[in-house]
Amino acid sequence: MKHLRSAGLGLLGLAGLLPGAAMAAEIDGAALSVLWGVPFACVLLSIALMPLLAPTVWHHHFGKITAAWALAFLLPFALAFGAGTASVHLVHALVAEYVPFVILLTALYTVAGGIYIRGNLRGTPMLNTGILAIGAVLASFMGTTGASMLLIRPLIRANDNRKHVAHVVVFFIFIVSNAGGSLTPLGDPPLFLGFLKGVDFSWTLRQIFPETLFLVGVLLVIFYLLDSWYAGRNGERKAVDPTPDNATPTQLGFDGKFNFVLLGVVVFLVLMSGLWKSAVVFDVMGTEVGLPGLVRDVGLIGVALLSLWMTPAVVHERNQFGWGPMQEVAKLFAGIFLTIIPVIAMLKAGVDGPFGAIVRAVTNPDGTPNPAMYFWATGALSSFLDNAPTYLVFFNTAGGDAQVLMTSMAATLSAISAGAVFMGANTYIGNAPNMMVKAIAEDRGVRMPSFFGYMAWSFGILVPLFVVMTFIWYR
Repeated sequence: MKHLRSAGLGLLGLAGLLPGAAMAAEIDGAALSVLWGVPFACVLLSIALMPLLAPTVWHHHFGKITAAWALAFLLPFALAFGAGTASVHLVHALVAEYVPFVILLTALYTVAGGIYIRGNLRGTPMLNTGILAIGAVLASFMGTTGASMLLIRPLIRANDNRKHVAHVVVFFIFIVSNAGGSLTPLGDPPLFLGFLKGVDFSWTLRQIFPETLFLVGVLLVIFYLLDSWYAGRNGERKAVDPTPDNATPTQLGFDGKFNFVLLGVVVFLVLMSGLWKSAVVFDVMGTEVGLPGLVRDVGLIGVALLSLWMTPAVVHERNQFGWGPMQEVAKLFAGIFLTIIPVIAMLKAGVDGPFGAIVRAVTNPDGTPNPAMYFWATGALSSFLDNAPTYLVFFNTAGGDAQVLMTSMAATLSAISAGAVFMGANTYIGNAPNMMVKAIAEDRGVRMPSFFGYMAWSFGILVPLFVVMTFIWYR
């Protein structure tokens, strides 16, 4: 991350020398060429291909490679539009989006990493399915990241005496890291943005519960059948269980229980930042930082530090807690958040922008919204772009009035919400917990599918279910 940070600080320092930087004009997405999206595409291709083509180089230098693509966008952008405009957009991406994003993930990662579930669980199909079901419920109330970080380690440990574990982690990403977070604004960032725009806290629970129940229920059934097939194969279990012999199934319990209180504090801080309205606003080079958001972020940092201080070292040791997965996510998403700037601008340009065909595709000839197309357009872009700004783009495309969208256009808002949350599972980069879970699994010796290998799973299992959901709910 230090390479990306150095590049960002360099431009920020340059902006500080320009008194008019904060007043630089907003870029017109309609006037941009699609070539501005090449660095973003190259970041995605690097994540997808380099672990296959040059795994050693990628493993040791992915931060530098991501930084290079970020500079490939930032430097030409500064030359074309001026250092002031470039700095304003850089600051907005960092201060308004990336930094709060990383602070929240870090807090959840740290707190969940301080909870150790004692006992040598046996990874039977029934137990694995039960953990996935529990994770699906928790995801909507402690966030997909919080639920993922809490449960992925004990799930991997429960299956450490099995040879085939990758499918368990893949379905964990489908269910816990994505689909389970669809019922409240606490579950997934797109829904939280909708909450900030005026969508009632309980609206998604009332409106999308049938779709969530269908998707999670069918996935659990498929997983149980697949895991039972794997478990029944000869030679599935390793000769030696890596988990210590003194941990028996009857000795279940929690160490680091104080972190459950801190998880509650995290939920409170996130909810508070959405409910608390304050006129106090700080201007950071053209980016407004509200007092509620600032209090939330400072509070989350305090929660993370308190967790590190209060959690016994033995708990972190047993959890194999380390900063590698968090660093990987932070570095890769730094590049994504920066290179995505022109892509989001082009999408916001609507029908007049380079991606106007996408915006036009969600509207019927008579001018009414097409829920099915909203579902697939939001979902397709959320699979490869950050699903939070994608949600906002289509939220605004549908009119942007929360009261209207919750009532007469409820089917459209439901389609946008479901597409953003559910289809984040289509790729590793569709939602931040996906990459974190993958990194933790690989850190513990699980051979995870490649970028395209994972998409083979998602396209083979999830996409047919999304088609069925389209005919049932979004016709």
